[in-house]
Amino acid sequence: MPPKSIPAPDPNTRKPKFTPPPGACDAHCHIFGPAAKFPYDPKAAYHPPDSPFEDLVRLHATLGLERAVIVHASCHGADMRATLDGIARSGGRFRGTSIIDESVTDKDFERMHEGGIRAVRFNFVQHLGGRPEFGFFHRTVERVKALGWHLILHLDSRDIVEFEDMFRKLPVPIVIDHMARVTAADGLEQKPFKVLLDFMKSDNVWVKVCGAERVSSMGPPFTDAVPFAKALIAVAPDRILWGTDWPHPNVKHMPNDGDLVDLIPLMAPDPAIQKKILVDNPARLYGFE
Repeated sequence: MPPKSIPAPDPNTRKPKFTPPPGACDAHCHIFGPAAKFPYDPKAAYHPPDSPFEDLVRLHATLGLERAVIVHASCHGADMRATLDGIARSGGRFRGTSIIDESVTDKDFERMHEGGIRAVRFNFVQHLGGRPEFGFFHRTVERVKALGWHLILHLDSRDIVEFEDMFRKLPVPIVIDHMARVTAADGLEQKPFKVLLDFMKSDNVWVKVCGAERVSSMGPPFTDAVPFAKALIAVAPDRILWGTDWPHPNVKHMPNDGDLVDLIPLMAPDPAIQKKILVDNPARLYGFE
């Protein structure tokens, strides 16, 4: 099956009412292409419109964000060039995460570390290809441990229940994307979310309270995702990250990123907690100065 095409992000980013604190970090965003320079993986589930470094920089200027973590996306496969190029051009303001395959050598890991990569991301989401090969997964965990990196886990909500025991035994920090993609309509008492909340009691587990447009069952302005973020923040404010998820691949409702920024004070009304989530926590995990 050929890769599907997906929509471009909203080009008319609204200036948010909320002003992020100095040093605020978009801890989950992507760079796509440009395909003429950084081709998309022919085996990828989707091929997006180009959303290059320059567009991301303009977005962050509008939103008032100074730092970013580029989450290397499956459309580029294990070809890390687009992400490493963006980090190199950021003047120290960006870090990144990786996708790897069996061909990656110790020298490749060293090169990625020098280039600002601090994590390996594993995708469990079925429509993006599904689960990793678990022998490779566990071998990678050992390499991540040796580097002092962490794992990013992109899950469907049922995965956190199915693989709960395995995830609890991982000997490295783990960061769970998009509140584990729980479904807002299933409520705060749904089993996947209760497992996630319990996970957050462990010192090595982090979560991103982003992807409101993925969690929401109501659609824009996605406020039905806010109670889930508030519950996670209440359990572990020191291990919460936030990001835009720009340019929003594979979403049902394309959000405006200004609207997503304005969800932050609903999730975390206290300015001290906002600073933790947007500045202190990503700086600690990714080594921003």
